[in-house]
Amino acid sequence: MKSQTYWFSSLVLAFLGVLDTAYLTWLKLTRNEAFCLGGIGDCAKVNSSPYSEFMGVPIALFGLLTYLTLLVLLGWMEPRGGDWAQWARYGVFGLTFFGTLYSAYLTYLELAVIHAVCPFCVLSALLLLFLLILAIIRLLSVPQE
Repeated sequence: MKSQTYWFSSLVLAFLGVLDTAYLTWLKLTRNEAFCLGGIGDCAKVNSSPYSEFMGVPIALFGLLTYLTLLVLLGWMEPRGGDWAQWARYGVFGLTFFGTLYSAYLTYLELAVIHAVCPFCVLSALLLLFLLILAIIRLLSVPQE
């Protein structure tokens, strides 16, 4: 796979993350129930738990801001080349690393504490994990200046 393919794949995954977390944020703010295929999971239970907010702000909104930042790093800074590109790659790695760790913690809460799983939350966690893997590959494949 070429570097350009990794970059484009990352861009697509970040865009999917924006859609996913925007939907979750909308659900939380409007108190609507999620559309779950075939009754898979219990988004309502997860989204109404005390763990779905931090200081009154929906956790999904933090995810949305993370994915939007990733889009800026991938879509605007990195194509500029030079130092911008290098810093963007480090930024993408940092955001996806900490985002993946936090998503793992949230998944633990879903399984061990809330006893319900939200498929949209799991999707976000998987998107971040795949973005992290791509970020590592991209960092290792680009020669350091």
